[in-house]
Amino acid sequence: MTAPNRALVVVDVQQEYFDGPLEIQHPPVDDSLARVTAAIDAATAAGTPVVVFQHTAGEGAPVFDPTTERFALHPEIEKRRQAGWTSITKRYSSVFAETGLLDWLHENSIDTVTLVGYMTNNCILASAAAAEAVGITAEVLSDATGAISIGNDAGFVDAETVHRTLMALLASNFAAVATTAEWTTALSTGAPLVSSNLPESATAGAARFTRG
Repeated sequence: MTAPNRALVVVDVQQEYFDGPLEIQHPPVDDSLARVTAAIDAATAAGTPVVVFQHTAGEGAPVFDPTTERFALHPEIEKRRQAGWTSITKRYSSVFAETGLLDWLHENSIDTVTLVGYMTNNCILASAAAAEAVGITAEVLSDATGAISIGNDAGFVDAETVHRTLMALLASNFAAVATTAEWTTALSTGAPLVSSNLPESATAGAARFTRG
């Protein structure tokens, strides 16, 4: 397999996600933050480009108001900032939506994005799915992302179920899913992550859950 040319894409590791209704619940936010920073450290050591996103909902919005302190990146991210980082503000869930990221990837001959940050059930999901349509390979680090519990007219789902389900869904078609440790090893060797696909996932699922 061809060695990937990667960029680490750090998605919305903003103060908004560390308390209040959007606090990341699974994996615990402090645990996932530690894995995000470990991925940043590994990328920096390997000379892998880092792109950092912050989400804005506009001035006066109840969340992600760019005029508030909660819009800021977590201090553990800021203290690792390098002069060569690319910083982008986005308005939509996908990192590809009206951000210029795809042009930047092409200009730098990057074919693979490694997604870390928040939330699994929104921006990570949307970004990984959008990568397929623009010809970019997506990787998602399962322990460096995180989800919240959700409830609406369609039902209620706890954060662990949300996260575990979406990791399996992403791995079935949209992204290679791995832990930060597994990715760091692949980064050091220049190897692609091992990924599943829809036929393999369907076959394994049917074998486990076939009705009697």
